[in-house]
Amino acid sequence: MKVTKAIIPAAGLGTRVLPASKAVPKEMLNIVDKPAIQYLVEEAAASGITDILIITNRGKEAIENHFDYAFELEANLRDKPGKETLYESVRRSAELANVYFLRQKETRGLGHAIYTAKTFVGNDPFAILYGDDIIINNDYPVTKQLIETFDKYGKCVTGVKECTKEQVMKYCSLDVSPLENNVMQCHRIIEKPTEDEIYSLYATLGRNVVTPEIFDLIEQTKPSPKTGEIYLTDALNALAADGKLCALDFVGRRYDMGDKLGILQANCEVALTHPEIGDAFKNYLQELVKTF
Repeated sequence: MKVTKAIIPAAGLGTRVLPASKAVPKEMLNIVDKPAIQYLVEEAAASGITDILIITNRGKEAIENHFDYAFELEANLRDKPGKETLYESVRRSAELANVYFLRQKETRGLGHAIYTAKTFVGNDPFAILYGDDIIINNDYPVTKQLIETFDKYGKCVTGVKECTKEQVMKYCSLDVSPLENNVMQCHRIIEKPTEDEIYSLYATLGRNVVTPEIFDLIEQTKPSPKTGEIYLTDALNALAADGKLCALDFVGRRYDMGDKLGILQANCEVALTHPEIGDAFKNYLQELVKTF
């Protein structure tokens, strides 16, 4: 079946970027001139997704407002000469896709957040785009890469990249074997492994395409005894054990928007290619380097 639905979990508390996220959802922190979450919605829409469910929690109404029309602002821009492009850019965020919202009333982990979307998904395969992970490939969106892999192999797909040993111990580690090119069969996944538990330096980073079977697996997943959270990784591991999961070493530049350094990297690198400020920003950085 065609993948036309996506879930974006955006219910995290943003503790790694406090105090910036105290009153502003971390998903609304900007990358140059757009909030981070708009990059996710744009990627999904460019990949053929028509219906997107964003999972939020209390205090994140700004996300809903961003993907709605802003009549007063739009009227003000529409009536001013020379503001046509700006008007269209403001308007565009409300027209990218059918965007819906659901609150995760309890903070019980990523697996639980995905489970709340069961009714929205129904019997359709769907994509998952993690709210913290901005992955930029304007020519070939990463979600589209995963969907095409799903269509070809008829298996669920998790997006992966090679990481450092230190990063893998913070994320997860995959036991994989090659299929073709950048596609691998995934056999096992372990969440936050110790050094002697690492299967490989491949880790799941921010994108999945799965079938509704994942909900039954999440339902069977026991909460972590340490955190009380339900890990999506455990459900993906169950798919892998049944031979139903591929790993795609996707092509794209990933930024961790839950990390202060990741936010700075995203802003700097996107600014360098921005049509309005790219050249001026490059000159600024070159002069700045001379002073440090």
